[in-house]
Amino acid sequence: MSKLQGKVAVVTGGNSGIGLAIAKRFVAEGAFVYITGRRQSELDNAVASIGSQAKAVQGDVANLDDIDRLYAKIRDEKGGIDIIVANAGIVGPQPLEETTAETFDKVFAVNVRGVLFTVKQALPLMNDRGAVIVISSMATAKGIPGYSAYSATKAAVRSFVRTWTAELKSRHIRVNAISPGPIDTPIMDSQAPNPEAADKLRTSFAAAVPLGRLGQPDEIAAAALFLASDEASYVAGVDLPVDGGVTAIG
Repeated sequence: MSKLQGKVAVVTGGNSGIGLAIAKRFVAEGAFVYITGRRQSELDNAVASIGSQAKAVQGDVANLDDIDRLYAKIRDEKGGIDIIVANAGIVGPQPLEETTAETFDKVFAVNVRGVLFTVKQALPLMNDRGAVIVISSMATAKGIPGYSAYSATKAAVRSFVRTWTAELKSRHIRVNAISPGPIDTPIMDSQAPNPEAADKLRTSFAAAVPLGRLGQPDEIAAAALFLASDEASYVAGVDLPVDGGVTAIG
């Protein structure tokens, strides 16, 4: 039997990269998946690639009205939620000397505020014994120059996992984090001014990985499937590194 047969899942930022790979894997395992993203054209393309067991709701997780609209739609159409993957995030790298309040606030609004309210607003619809997965990062354990705000946001969501595991224990909702290492997604391109610089960035990240390469979105999706499924029925409050060994060797 499929591992998520009959489940209803939400994947924020499911229009590309890691989120899209997770949505595809969940549908392949029997779930119906709602994906979100800010760009309607990318959402339309994503749903076309996932299939009829997916539906897109355009919105920004930093906007509480957009989150409420998402859950109102799910309440009307499905009545409940079994799995939430709080994946939507941005990077916004800036050296400390160049960090602006605008960029800092934007990164925290999406990566921290957005994650908290994505989960909080879902709780009235969340079925007991459900699963919540947040996407953290290897950056919580590594000092990466230029990533002050981003790294801090990912440390914050790792902290959420501990707190929510304690708060939601009476409902047996399992809350866990995945901390990816450098993954080959379009976010890599967004951090560079041109394709040549993006290639150099990919090369430098891959050189720091003991396995000698960047990770692929499907490899994060496999970890998400495990944490969402009954195979992880006794796993709660953990941070699962999927980083090719980067954080393990210091």
